[in-house]
Amino acid sequence: MSFYKEQNNQIATLYDNAGIVISIADGIVNIRGLSNVANGEMIAFSVGTNTIYGMVLNLEENKVSSVVLGDDSKIIPGCLVIRKFRLMGVPTGENLLGRVVDPIGNPLDENGAIISKGFRFIEKIAPSIISRSPVNTPLETGLKVVDSMVPIGHGQRELIIGDAKTGKTSVGLDTILNQKGTGTLCIYVAIGQKRSSIARIQKLLKAKDCLSFSIILAASSSDAAALQFTAPYSACSMGEYFMHKGLRVLCIYDDLSKHAVAYRQLSLLLRRPPGREGYPGDVFFLHSRLLERSANLLKSGSLTALPIIETIQGDVSAYIPTNVISITDGQIFLETELFARGIRPAVSPGLSVSRVGSAAQSKVIKKLAGSLKLELAQFREVEGFTKLGFSLDDATKRLVDKGLKLTKALVQVRFEPLNI
Repeated sequence: MSFYKEQNNQIATLYDNAGIVISIADGIVNIRGLSNVANGEMIAFSVGTNTIYGMVLNLEENKVSSVVLGDDSKIIPGCLVIRKFRLMGVPTGENLLGRVVDPIGNPLDENGAIISKGFRFIEKIAPSIISRSPVNTPLETGLKVVDSMVPIGHGQRELIIGDAKTGKTSVGLDTILNQKGTGTLCIYVAIGQKRSSIARIQKLLKAKDCLSFSIILAASSSDAAALQFTAPYSACSMGEYFMHKGLRVLCIYDDLSKHAVAYRQLSLLLRRPPGREGYPGDVFFLHSRLLERSANLLKSGSLTALPIIETIQGDVSAYIPTNVISITDGQIFLETELFARGIRPAVSPGLSVSRVGSAAQSKVIKKLAGSLKLELAQFREVEGFTKLGFSLDDATKRLVDKGLKLTKALVQVRFEPLNI
C-alpha cells in the first residue's frame, strides 16, 4: 500500500514541474500538468535533440496555455514540457552592443555567439516616484524642427505619430545618428517589419559608424506573434541594465501599433474576451507598463523612450493612438500633406507638443526658438487664404512671408542630423 502511495506522490510531483502537450494550434500550446507553474514563466519543449522555449500566458483549472517563442512546427501532442523555474527574461551586458538580436537574445547577425554578463526579467516594476528626478537634460535629435519646437529630455517618453510613409522611422534613426560621441546608448526595436528593412537599418548605422553603441532587436513580420509581443519588453530590460550602471539610454519602439495587433492575435487565440476594435481589455496596461519604465533616475542613468504609432488617414482618435498619447509626455505629429509638399521632416507645429517643454532645452536653442512654434502655427492658419488669391493686409503678408522663410529654414535632409 505504501509503495502505491509513494508512486502516486512521485507522479504528482512530476506533474507539478512537468507536463504533456495535449493540443497545439496557431502557436498556442495547451498543456496538461505544470501544476506549480507561474504566469509569465519560461517553459521548454523537448523535441528530439532540440529544445524550443515557450512562455505561459494562461492558467486554467485543467490546463495551462502557453505561446511558443520560435518555430512550433515540430511540437506535437504528447511532447514533454518542463518548467525552467524562472520568469521570461533576456541576457544583458556590453557584448550586446553592435549586434542584431531576437527578443530572446539570440544573435541574428553572423558575428558569433553573445557572451552575456547577466540575465534580467522582461517584466519589471517601473521605478518609483521617489527614485526619479525631473527631466531637465536635453536629448538632441539633430532635427531643427524637433529640437526648437518639441524638445526632448533624457528620461522622457515622446511619441512619434503619423500615417504610413510620413518619415516616422527616419525621425527615430536621425536621433540615433545624432547620439554619436554623446555617450548615449541606443536600442532600436523593429516590431513586425520586413527583414529587408531591418537589414537596411543595420547597414545605415554601420555606414555612419553608429552601430558600435547601438543594439538592434528584431521581431520581423515573419516571426511568431509571441516574439513580436515580447520584443519591446526585452529591449527595455536590456536598456535598464545600462541605465542602472549610470548610463543614458535611448529606446525606439518601431512600432507599437503592430505590437498591439500581435497582442490582440495572441489574446483572441487564448480565448480572452475582446473589447473595442477587438483588442483585449488590458491593452492600455500593455503599453503603460512598458513606457512607465522610462525614467531619469535620481542617482543613476536614464532611459528615454520614443515609441512610434501608425495612424490610418490621420485619425488620432482611434483606440491605440489615444491610449499611447495619454501615456506619453508629448507627441511629434507627422502630416501626410506636409510630407507630400516636400516639407520634411513633416512635423505639424500645431499638433506636436512636448509636455516637458523648455526645461529640456539648451539656453541657445531656447533663445533662438522663442515664439517660433506660435508663429508657424499662425502661418498654417492663414496659409490657405494665400492659395485662394485673396488680397491680404500688410500684417498678414508679413506673417505669411516670415512663415514661408521659417518653413524653408526647418527643412532638412534625412540621415544628416545637425549637431548643436
